[in-house]
Amino acid sequence: MAKRNKINKQKTEHPIGKSAVKKQDEKENDFYNKHKSTIWTVIVMIILTYFFIVNNTRKVPEEGPYPPNYNQGNSTGEMIN
Repeated sequence: MAKRNKINKQKTEHPIGKSAVKKQDEKENDFYNKHKSTIWTVIVMIILTYFFIVNNTRKVPEEGPYPPNYNQGNSTGEMIN
């Protein structure tokens, strides 16, 4: 028996239904899909940096008078059994 020559045939894809829409949308959102994690990481870092700066630039409130029923003997941190 002689070996048959195999011819490489290229498959042609004919999108039907939802797959046709997805391929068209991928071209439009290609940048977002490629850089999605980078974009969200930058947004989160900007928000965290903003809160860090706001938290560390506020004035510390001055100490005021103690509440009316405050007993300083109870605030030593010792456990009472």
